[in-house]
Amino acid sequence: MESNVNNSLKLFIEYLQIEKNYSQYTIEHYQHDIREFFMFMSEQGLNSLDDIEYSDTRIYLTKLFDEQLSRKSVARKISCMRSFFKFLLRERIVNDNPFSLVSIPKLEKRLPDFFYEEELSELFKACETETALGKRNKAILELLYATGIRVGECCKIQMKDVDLSLSTVLVHGKRKKERYVPFGSFAHDALEEYILNGRPDLRKKEDHDYLFVNFRGGPLTDRGIREILNKLIEKSTLTGKIHPHKLRHSFATHMMSNGADMRTVQELLGHAFLSSTQVYTHVTKEHLRNIYMSHHPRA
Repeated sequence: MESNVNNSLKLFIEYLQIEKNYSQYTIEHYQHDIREFFMFMSEQGLNSLDDIEYSDTRIYLTKLFDEQLSRKSVARKISCMRSFFKFLLRERIVNDNPFSLVSIPKLEKRLPDFFYEEELSELFKACETETALGKRNKAILELLYATGIRVGECCKIQMKDVDLSLSTVLVHGKRKKERYVPFGSFAHDALEEYILNGRPDLRKKEDHDYLFVNFRGGPLTDRGIREILNKLIEKSTLTGKIHPHKLRHSFATHMMSNGADMRTVQELLGHAFLSSTQVYTHVTKEHLRNIYMSHHPRA
């Protein structure tokens, strides 16, 4: 069983990397969820992926709920397995997709988490800019908030993609789609300072063209960016953890709160569908309502 399933997983990961162009962070989640299912197969005495039937998927779903996972986590794992078997069916490794009929539990609608402008000010204050690493961290923070780009997109930026004269960056998005995104003066100054006085010291003898560099001189990964942001939170007066998407949510929320039209925000974010952008109208409405309830004398 082991060589059969592991080879199937290897092929699927290559498909995610080459055809789907998924980030390493996303791929690691897929690997983790699929390996968990392999353990379930072993527990159930299932030796082949082609042995999996719909009844087995129901048992697996029950197992996930017994572990008291959130509906979001269960939905992610089922979606992962559905995609995995869809690929296996395409490659004729299996004859059926047993997960195609499994209904994903409905998710509770949650508004995107974002920073208020005052909180962002505290985060920017936490950036020291005396060292090369400090200059890099400030440039990352400024660019993520200025553009709303995904962390995986941030890691892929190369020197040739940045045009400081026009204050734009060429972003390589999902499914190999590219878009130009402008950035403001704060991000421009932070990037210029990093490129001139930070990146040369960090890159050392490493030969590559990636914009953001780790302390060894190699390209910075999405996991590295997450660690950098969490360390900035620890240095600031803010509490909790920060995830890069929170900066993306903040960018979109602040843009729409200040009058940007939805189509423009959609294009800047690289959303394929307007429905993905519409959630931010709910955020801004909720924000306005909270302000009203807090400040109107007869609220």
